[in-house]
Amino acid sequence: MAGPLADDFGREVTGVRISLTDRCNFDCVYCHNEGLGDTRGPMEPSESEMSADDVVRFLEVVEGYGVDAVKFTGGEPMLRQDLEEIIERTPDSMEVSMTTNGTFLPGRAADLKAAGLDRVNVSQDALDPDDFAEVTKSGAYEKVLEGVKAAVDAGLDPVKLNMVVFTHTAGYVEEMVEHVADNEGLQLQLIQYMPELTGKPEWNVDIGRVHDWLAEKADRVEHREMHDRKRYFVGEASDDETGGMVEIVDPVENEDFCANCGRVRVTHEGYLKGCLNRNDDLRSMGEMTREEIAETFEAVVANRVPYYGEYLVEGDDGEYELNEKYLGAPSAAD
Repeated sequence: MAGPLADDFGREVTGVRISLTDRCNFDCVYCHNEGLGDTRGPMEPSESEMSADDVVRFLEVVEGYGVDAVKFTGGEPMLRQDLEEIIERTPDSMEVSMTTNGTFLPGRAADLKAAGLDRVNVSQDALDPDDFAEVTKSGAYEKVLEGVKAAVDAGLDPVKLNMVVFTHTAGYVEEMVEHVADNEGLQLQLIQYMPELTGKPEWNVDIGRVHDWLAEKADRVEHREMHDRKRYFVGEASDDETGGMVEIVDPVENEDFCANCGRVRVTHEGYLKGCLNRNDDLRSMGEMTREEIAETFEAVVANRVPYYGEYLVEGDDGEYELNEKYLGAPSAAD
């Protein structure tokens, strides 16, 4: 096995994030569908989705490049009825995690664990059913709670609760922090709202204020190597990090965040992209032969930009514009 590929800025790619579908049973107001735009539509699978064989073949190829972690996402990845098969066939050398809205975890969490799933992130933006419904456009609040419990009971702990922080949810942060501090097996991941992907800049909040508040509240603060993320331990946090941990994901114009990113993304249709915030560099893996996968993976890693605060810049009118220096990569239509 070769060592990890490094881009022109010295960042080794050791992880991949694979969207298994763009279908979702929720309609969250902040959704950007892995940077591709909110494309929620029919719930039936389409022929454009990668097959289980395609996904596994891709993973087997990138394993040879030193990739040791995969996160399955969507849309809602649990709408894939072959999800357990995909996880079971994932190379043993890889840590396997998943993001989900949690509604399908009851009844499947134990099977996912048995198939080889190591960790799970569950989207939960509020602790009140009405507040939850306002953000997600779904009445499935109780089912999500059941899903979180099912994941913990199945041994998929610590379960990370994903909460997007913007004007609709900023007032819920404190009670969510207390919630994970009081419930063993849960952690909280506060995700910075990304106005350049959703077209609602008026929903943005100052994530720095959340950092400052947590720094005062936390018993200790640590840094993760990935993205240089800060981890805040609140309340009865233990050394094994199974409770009371809050992490902030804040990529917007954050040079340190991007300087520590070692992940490439795969769309549900089999395109590779080097950054969540770029769609001009989408590269097709064609018929997804091993040779095409390897060639495309190498090209995408080589074409990664330094950080999107330089690639995607805010113009005088407040709108985000592309830095022409980085325009020229083949598009998905080419």
